[in-house]
Amino acid sequence: FHKNISHNKNNKNIMAPNLRSDDYYQILGVPRGADDGAIRKAYKKLAVKWHPDKNPGDEEATTNFQKISEAYATLTDEKKRRIYDQYGKDAANQADQMDESDMHGGMPFGFRPGGGHSHGGMSQDDAARIFAQFFGGGDPFGGGFGGGMGGMGGMPGGIHMDMGGGGRRSSQGMHGDPFASMFGGGMGGMPMGGMGGMPGGFGGGRTSFPGAMPQRPREKRYDAIPDGTVVSLKGLVSRPEMNGDSGTVQQYDPRSGRYIVVLEDSEETMKVKPTNLLQHVHVKLYGLESKPEWNGEKATIIAWDAKNERYNVYVLGISKAMGLKPTNVILDNGTVGMITGLQSKPELNGKFGTIKSFNSDSGRYDVQLSKDKVLRLKLENIHV
Repeated sequence: FHKNISHNKNNKNIMAPNLRSDDYYQILGVPRGADDGAIRKAYKKLAVKWHPDKNPGDEEATTNFQKISEAYATLTDEKKRRIYDQYGKDAANQADQMDESDMHGGMPFGFRPGGGHSHGGMSQDDAARIFAQFFGGGDPFGGGFGGGMGGMGGMPGGIHMDMGGGGRRSSQGMHGDPFASMFGGGMGGMPMGGMGGMPGGFGGGRTSFPGAMPQRPREKRYDAIPDGTVVSLKGLVSRPEMNGDSGTVQQYDPRSGRYIVVLEDSEETMKVKPTNLLQHVHVKLYGLESKPEWNGEKATIIAWDAKNERYNVYVLGISKAMGLKPTNVILDNGTVGMITGLQSKPELNGKFGTIKSFNSDSGRYDVQLSKDKVLRLKLENIHV
């Protein structure tokens, strides 16, 4: 790790979320005196990290998503939060059945601690509904385009539909793209420009000072993810609790072969191997025979389902998440991907290159590996 403990100066009361706890404040990682803004910010980060669509087949993620949603729903409801602070979860769950008069003079009327009122937690449908309401109607996973609430359903032709959500959120977390709002409006796979003021001397912009030696521009690389790309961490063994956390690529360090990533909502940076990053890049749907009207729709990659060998993508125009084979998505030009499954030149598997273009006649990408070397690859032979 480049910098293990470094927090945003504006967030003096940062706490680590504790999803093993039953305490709503500990679940969200906020102090008991946290205001609505801090609670919304914590929910936004955690709900995107643990959303079932971003964690296909992970039952623990689904449970965490429901716990996070339940904590958020209670702590942002003034009446429920007041009851929760005084009497706990069981009483807060009954808040909708209580009048204000029930709450004066001690224990709420009709509530008995340990009296069997506890329930099994928030349902997945209710958690999905809160997520959709929070994010409004756009892409909550990094696309920043418009759309409505997602849904579920078994689609024909190998298309797997999952729980959706989305929205235009504000800095308070109600309207806008959570990734874009955290990282200056950047979009996955596209440079965001300089990011000044980063810790450890890794400012993204090139600033000239009086008397300073001119900086030599970095040599263009075709095998490095562009600066400013929105990513999620995956497969970390030494810090598994950080898997799923989001950040942006600040720069590539060719000496170590790792990326310096600025983590979301903090000034912490990490040096991360390429295989420990998932890029939230944009794609277009392609070659869907069962739903040809969806071909050409824009989407954002939110996860890779290794078991089923599919991308989970959030489709912007129809506001739904679905699982698609690599042969059914076209990665945007400029995306850097890894070559895989190439039988004619197996020595290139594991190498990275930049997608220059997609040839619709041949159904292949032109992938640039170096200044003078371009390969023509099938859709299934390059992954992000």
